[in-house]
Amino acid sequence: AMSGMSETSEYYRDKVAVVTGAASGVGLALTEAMLSYGARSIVLADFNDENLRRETARLDVAHGGKVLGVHCDVTKEAEVQAMIRRAAEFGGGRIDLLFNNAGAGLAGHFDQQTNEDWAKAFALNFYGALYGIRAVLPIMRAQGAGHIVDVISGIAFAPMAQQTMYAATKAALNGLTLALRYELWDENIRVSSATPGTTATAIWTIADGKPPPGAQSAERSARTILDGVAKNQRLILGDEADVSGAKTCFHPDAAEGVDGYLLNVARKRRAGEWVV
Repeated sequence: AMSGMSETSEYYRDKVAVVTGAASGVGLALTEAMLSYGARSIVLADFNDENLRRETARLDVAHGGKVLGVHCDVTKEAEVQAMIRRAAEFGGGRIDLLFNNAGAGLAGHFDQQTNEDWAKAFALNFYGALYGIRAVLPIMRAQGAGHIVDVISGIAFAPMAQQTMYAATKAALNGLTLALRYELWDENIRVSSATPGTTATAIWTIADGKPPPGAQSAERSARTILDGVAKNQRLILGDEADVSGAKTCFHPDAAEGVDGYLLNVARKRRAGEWVV
């Protein structure tokens, strides 16, 4: 395991990274893990100024001068462009890695969701990443390399009842990411999709506020993602449930089992029990 570990940390040594949604959860864990691997500088972009100030100040004590917090609402392209410009300045003109991690776990009944609700969902979970990609590409092209990581969700492989917006936005982001991977491959710009797996973070406030039993720590999720990124994996799967979901979701021979599983989830949720 040690040799794999050192290969992973080597990938991030002296790298300049940008992480959106970086002031909590998986985004914060990605930031801390990359700093521990010897990253040169990291921009933490987030919408929550209180979290951003607190976490940036804390990390600055441990990693003096290596972090910069930038307020950014990823649903506004001008803010994403400005954040990427500041990140490049902070990184001495470079951005080696962009983690489009900002997003929300959306839930609700389809019947109660308006076109405006859908537009907001896509603005955050899909367009936020698209704006980040568009803003960073000229920088990565100029330096002749880079890696873009879009954080999707296991929901893309287990589209569950009462999570139509979450499933649709993350499936769309996955499609964008994987198609772009081959469009940019020959320019030495890597593109990967990553699921965090079932992780104990604030995203569970959409349900009853408690992560499911057996949820992994954000730190473990981050290290799994960073390991897959270092290996240039196409689709990085955060835990065994996501591996199994990705294997079975679209497999014709598994359709009956998938139907049974997801129908059971739907019926339990309808009865008020938020299962996954």
